[in-house]
Amino acid sequence: MAKLNFGGVIEEVMTREEFPLDKAREVLKNETIAVIGYGIQGPGQACNLRDNGFNVIVGQRPGKTYDKAVADGWKPGETLFSIEEAADKGTIICMLLSDAGQIQAWPTIKPYLTAGKALYYSHGFAINWSDRTGVVPPTDVDVVLVAPKGSGTSLRTMFLEGRGLNSSYAIYQDATGKAYERVMALGIGIGSGYMFETTFQREATSDLTGERGSLMGAIEGLLEAQYDVLRANGHSPSEAFNETVEELTQSLMPLFGAKGMDWMYANCSTTAQRGALDWAPRFRDAIKPVMEWLYYSVKTGNEAQISIDKNSQPDYREKLNAELEAMRNKEMWQAGAVVRQLRPEND
Repeated sequence: MAKLNFGGVIEEVMTREEFPLDKAREVLKNETIAVIGYGIQGPGQACNLRDNGFNVIVGQRPGKTYDKAVADGWKPGETLFSIEEAADKGTIICMLLSDAGQIQAWPTIKPYLTAGKALYYSHGFAINWSDRTGVVPPTDVDVVLVAPKGSGTSLRTMFLEGRGLNSSYAIYQDATGKAYERVMALGIGIGSGYMFETTFQREATSDLTGERGSLMGAIEGLLEAQYDVLRANGHSPSEAFNETVEELTQSLMPLFGAKGMDWMYANCSTTAQRGALDWAPRFRDAIKPVMEWLYYSVKTGNEAQISIDKNSQPDYREKLNAELEAMRNKEMWQAGAVVRQLRPEND
């Protein structure tokens, strides 16, 4: 394990130097990894494992997603099967369906979890809120987690670029005594950069908080608020969008993503630095109570129940698409579509 110093807090992480790919292949050489679901995380993880030399099969129901798996080179009857067949053949069953899909498929999957197999997740939702999901694994199987800190698309893209996406890992149940080596090998196999330890509970609560907070929900709300204020005060759509979104995503985010917020500040004007330093604490103090409210809602299971209730409705996809369409049609994002066409790479 490598030791990282986070401002005085020491954390142990696993890197590809400590657990090389050859070792991962050796650990899993007799395993059949069955990736169940080929939606968000499935393609990236399955293809990376396959390209890294592991024995991988995919379980997916017929439809557009099944056709995508075929297009990606998975062969029906050889490496592409029904969910039931894949679960039967797999010694490691990777539950990469959506959270709602996992709940729905659990009665189908559970009979194939025979003694000694491993049940693998990339999100702690189903296990952490088992009282709401009904997902209770048998006691004679390993239950592990590797959660890439990004989308399956990013995982695959970075893999093809020779880079790795950092992941957390957790062991919920070690029935065989092999859970640690299994989870490490799987994490390296899917293309993780480094892996840090968590628990199913911590991963589930931090993930839901992040999605609703700074990764998606809070940033959408912040951008809309600033854009609306600028527009209400006479600024054009182009000016409002550029000052709110375009400069953030195209200029400033790459700077603090590369070397930190302080480095980004140092590469801005002194006027910008002064204003940001003055206003950041005000935003922090205004937003922190909302974040605490959000975390409480996640920790108590309220957010999980909302997701279960909404996503289990027969027309949830139609309702979701309608909400996304409404967002797409907002002036801010319509302005964004026009501005993106004017970027230099589109010339």
